[in-house]
Amino acid sequence: MIPEDETLVRLAEFYKVFGDSTRIKMLCLLRRGELCVQELSDMVGLQQSAISHQLRILKQMALVVNRREGKTVYYSLADDHIAGIIDMGLEHINE
Repeated sequence: MIPEDETLVRLAEFYKVFGDSTRIKMLCLLRRGELCVQELSDMVGLQQSAISHQLRILKQMALVVNRREGKTVYYSLADDHIAGIIDMGLEHINE
């Protein structure tokens, strides 16, 4: 059975997000636990504005969630499926 066209478009957009190594690096870092923009910026080596832009994309695709603590916003993976997708991809390319 082939999914509806709308579902296929959404699936293609979902996988496009994984087509950027910076976003994958950020997702891998967030697997370890929640981080704020400054921490991600330091770890990835990009300016906060670039990290915020990537986080906005990840959030729009429901890959990350955030929580606010005072003025600081912390990000984490939306659910365990995201880590599983990364694991499956790594397993495939390392075969």
